[in-house]
Amino acid sequence: MRKLQAGVFWLVMALSCVSINAAAAAPLRITQLQRCGDLLETRQLTFCLQIAGLQQTPLQIQYNGEPLPSDQIRQGDGQLRLQIDAATSKSGPLWIEQRGHASNPVWLSLGSSHVLAADQQAVASNQDGLTTYLDLVSVIIEESHDAPTEARRLAERYDAEVVGAIPPLNLYQLRLPVDNLEQRDAAVLRIGNEVGVDAVVIEESGAEGSVEQEQDAANPPMDPREEWSSNRFLDALNFYQRRLKKPSDHIETHPVRIGVIERDVDFDTPDFADYLGDCRSKASRTCVYGRDAATADGHGTTVTGVLAAGWGNGGSNGFLRGLDEVGPGFDVIVDRGSDAGITANVATSVNLVEDGARVLNWSWGMHRIGARDIHGDPVDSLLRSGIAMSGYEELLEEFFLWLRREHPDVVVVNSAGNGASFSSRDDYRLPSSFITDQLFVVGGHQRSSKDVDLDDPRYATRRQASNSDMRVDITAAACTAGSSPLREQDGPVHCGTSYATPLVAGTIAAMLSINPELQPDQLRMLLRRSAMTIGGESDFEPMEADDLTAPILPSERGNNLQDPDIGHSARLDMYKALELAVESLKHAR
Repeated sequence: MRKLQAGVFWLVMALSCVSINAAAAAPLRITQLQRCGDLLETRQLTFCLQIAGLQQTPLQIQYNGEPLPSDQIRQGDGQLRLQIDAATSKSGPLWIEQRGHASNPVWLSLGSSHVLAADQQAVASNQDGLTTYLDLVSVIIEESHDAPTEARRLAERYDAEVVGAIPPLNLYQLRLPVDNLEQRDAAVLRIGNEVGVDAVVIEESGAEGSVEQEQDAANPPMDPREEWSSNRFLDALNFYQRRLKKPSDHIETHPVRIGVIERDVDFDTPDFADYLGDCRSKASRTCVYGRDAATADGHGTTVTGVLAAGWGNGGSNGFLRGLDEVGPGFDVIVDRGSDAGITANVATSVNLVEDGARVLNWSWGMHRIGARDIHGDPVDSLLRSGIAMSGYEELLEEFFLWLRREHPDVVVVNSAGNGASFSSRDDYRLPSSFITDQLFVVGGHQRSSKDVDLDDPRYATRRQASNSDMRVDITAAACTAGSSPLREQDGPVHCGTSYATPLVAGTIAAMLSINPELQPDQLRMLLRRSAMTIGGESDFEPMEADDLTAPILPSERGNNLQDPDIGHSARLDMYKALELAVESLKHAR
C-alpha cells in the first residue's frame, strides 16, 4: 500500500489496457499523450498514453517533478489513462521511470482546447480527390451568442453530438449523423445558415496530417551546415555566449517557452538522447518535450533539431542548445494534439499560449486548389478545396483576434511555403496571407555559387521552391542536416521553408531572453533593421520571381535614402539581431 501511495504502479505485460513493446531491450518511450474521455470536461481531465518498451516491473509516472499517485492512474480502452484535477494541478512535463531508465518527457497541458481526429472509417475522398472528414465538423459561434449554449442547441437540433471545442475561439466540434458526403454537405449548408453560426470548418486531412517540405528537394547543398553561415549562425552563438558572460555587463536573461506545432521527435537519435527524464534538473539548459517518433528523418525531428539538437553528434546542431552555458533555460514543446489537421494545430497553439509560450513555430500551411506559381503553373503542394480554405480562414482570423486581445506579446513564426507561389494572396495560401504584427512569415534561400563577401546580396539566392512576395518578412537558410540514428553519422539533407522558420523562431526566442519587454512590432523592426540583403533591387512594383521578401525601406535604414540596402529583400542576420536586442535594453520604455 505504501508503494502505491508513493506513486509506484505495477503493470503486467498481459494487460490489454497498455500498448507494450514486447522486446525487452526496446527503449522506454511515450509515443502518444492526448486528452481522451469527455473533452468538454474542465475539472477532472483524462489523458491517454501509449508507451513502448515497458517491462513487467514497477514503474513510476513523474508529473511536474513529483510521482503521480496511483489512484490517478487507470486502465481501459487499450491505454494507460491518467486522471488529473485541473483545479489543483498545472500544465507541465510528464515522463515515466522504470528499472533505472527514463522515457522522453512530454508536455501535459491542462488547456481546454481539444478536438477529435477522424479514424480511417470516418474519412472520404471528395470531388477534388482530397481526403476530408465525413462526420466531424467544427462551428464557430457568433460572439453575440453564449457559445456553449448555442453549440448544445445546434447539436440537439441536428441530432449531433458536441465532441470537442476551442472555447477561447468560440469553436465547437460536432459529430453529425451522416453516412456520406452528400448528407454531410447538406447538413453543413443548413448549419451555416443558422443565425448564431459565424462559420463552419471542414477538415481536409487524413489520419496522418500533411507537413510542409519540398516535395522534390532538387539541387541540395554540398554541405548543409555551411548554409547557416549565410545567417551568421555561429557569430550569433559566439556573441550570446561571450557578451552575456561578461560580469561587468549585468545582462540578466529570462526563460522563454517555444511551442513547435509538430507531431513528434525521435528521442533515440544522438541529437535528442540526453533530453530523457527530468530535463529541467539544470535550470540553464534547453529542454525538449514531445512524443517519440519512430524514425529519425521525420519533419518534427528536423524542425526541432534546428532549435534544440545536441552538438557534436553528427546530425544537426540546435541554436538554442548552443546557448546552454549562459542561457536562461529554453522550453521547446513539440505538440499538435490529436493530429486533427489544421483545427488541431490551432487548438494546440491556444493551449500552449495559455501555458506561457511566447513564440509559436508554425512550419506548415496550405494552398487553395487552383493556385498558380510564379511561372503560371498549378501548385501541387498541400492543396485544400475552396470550402475548406474558407473555414480555415475564419478559424485563423478568430485565433489572431484572440491573440491580439488576450496575448499581444506572443509571436507566431510561419513558413512561407514551397509552392514557388505568392504567399500573400488569401485565395492562394494560409496562414501566411494574414497581415498582423504577431505573424512573421519566413522564406527560404540557399548559398549561391558566387565568390563574394557574406554581406553581399549575391551571397545567397532564393530557394526555387520558396514562396515569395511582399508578405514575406525575412528569409533564412532553407536546407539543413537532419538527425541520424547513429552517432557521428550525417543525417539526410532536408530543404524547405519549414526549416528556415525555426532559425527565425530561435533568433526571436533568444532576443526575448535578452529583453522580454520587446513586442511583436519591435521584434519585426529589429529583425529587418539588422537584416542583410539578398537578390536584386526592387522597383516596388508587383513582385517578380527574384523578389523574395518585402523590400527593405528607408525607415529600416535610419531614413538614409542613399543606403545601398534599400529595395533589396531581407536576409536574416542572427548576430546583428541579438546585438540590437542588447542595445534595446538601453532604450527600455
